[in-house]
Amino acid sequence: MSETIFVGGGGDGYLAPQSLLLKFGNRHGLIAGATGTGKTVTLQVLAEGFSAEGVPVFMADVKGDLSGIGAAGSAEHKLHDAFVKRSQTIGLDLQYRAFPVTFWDLFGEKGHPIRATVAEMGPLLLSRLLELTEPQEGVMNVAFRLADEEELPLLDLKDLQALLTFIAEHENEISARYGLVSTTSVGAIQRRLLVLENQGATQMFGEPALDLDDLMRTDADGAGMINILAADKLMNSPRLYATFLLWLLSELFEQLPEIGDPDKPKLVFFFDEAHLLFTDAPRALVAKVEQVARLIRSKGVGVYFITQNPADVPDLILGQLGNRVQHALRAFTAKDQKDLKLASETYRDNPRFKTEDAIRDVGTGEAVTSFLEAKGIPGIVERTLIRPPSSQLGPIDPALRAQIMARSDMAGKYTQTVDRDSAYERLRAKADAAAKATAATEADESRRTQAEREFQNARRYDGDRPSSQPRSRSSRSDSLGETMVKSFARQIASKTGQAVIRGILGSLFKSR
Repeated sequence: MSETIFVGGGGDGYLAPQSLLLKFGNRHGLIAGATGTGKTVTLQVLAEGFSAEGVPVFMADVKGDLSGIGAAGSAEHKLHDAFVKRSQTIGLDLQYRAFPVTFWDLFGEKGHPIRATVAEMGPLLLSRLLELTEPQEGVMNVAFRLADEEELPLLDLKDLQALLTFIAEHENEISARYGLVSTTSVGAIQRRLLVLENQGATQMFGEPALDLDDLMRTDADGAGMINILAADKLMNSPRLYATFLLWLLSELFEQLPEIGDPDKPKLVFFFDEAHLLFTDAPRALVAKVEQVARLIRSKGVGVYFITQNPADVPDLILGQLGNRVQHALRAFTAKDQKDLKLASETYRDNPRFKTEDAIRDVGTGEAVTSFLEAKGIPGIVERTLIRPPSSQLGPIDPALRAQIMARSDMAGKYTQTVDRDSAYERLRAKADAAAKATAATEADESRRTQAEREFQNARRYDGDRPSSQPRSRSSRSDSLGETMVKSFARQIASKTGQAVIRGILGSLFKSR
């Protein structure tokens, strides 16, 4: 095993070889630069380097051109001559090869399906995804608390919709226990969920949920699996894209054990279009990301943010990104010039050139780089020619993608959804039980009323007065769930109540 990943560099006087130390691969990183300056190639080169050293990788393919990692580069490619020339310049023996890849897709079209349960996503991320107001987020938190206490598993969106309908129908009882819950807020959340469903997110939630171990595999030769999430269609819903990747990062943080300082990362996570994560993000969410970035490296996970401008990343997170590749930044406006200056100030100066000028002047495929040196000290900034990739530059043929998917160990594992007993089914069962109990009560009451009338008539005939019977009181120790069922029964006892249940629950469960 090599101790470094060669990124590019030397052979041209002032250009020094630049390599990423594998033992610091979990110290996070940044790939930044304007559109068309070479960020995608740098991402591909780093992914190849980690995979070759047995480190699994996860990344999103937002433009649809990273699938080429699964095929070897070719001398027939239009850039082959340029790649050969650059390789000679930086002292690289360029060898074309393919890398092991697994394709994933939230929509199940260009990769294996990948899902999360609603419960795993949690109220904070769901509120972010749905763009909820503070009162609406409060209702979402109540829904999750109720689901926990009443054992109502939230697996997919229909579970959440059923629970929200249940909450709206029992506004008074739930408000008395958890605080004010308004049907207006519930209705707003339900409308947001409908928009989410129209965007195709229904397939994202459910079971079987993703097993994180499936992202941390190696092939038969020991090369790390490169997991590629097809995100070109997903980018039509940028908030869904950012929320899903943040969920995945949070799951890695919560589930993986502490391993200290490993010789190499356990997984490297590339977060492309990172600005989508932080744009208009609430403070609580940014704080969560800061916590994850600070602590997840001790679990062997390196996180690399890819964005156009370092200013897109909050300072507290930016300060934790030890390995940096900065492609060109344009400086046409006063704001551009300010951002350029701020970006240059985050590097350790090189006395041979001015960092600010270098970031502005580097060409396509060239970058200003700084990687952690021994003892974790940031290296002096260098101008670097990025090495050519060994795999194919650009997307692979759809037929080859299909072949790779068919040969994958993941083929068939996530194809069929599982719809087990959860909140939807349990709430339906409660409603059915309440309806049957009410029907039985009405029948019993009808028989008793008839018997009482006959008895009273007989007593009046004998000149006696009937004695009154005390009414039974319900127990004050009922659980909230029992109280709701009894409330259902009281509603069903009237014709109006029956109409309410048919209108709300009938439409909800009819499709089943």
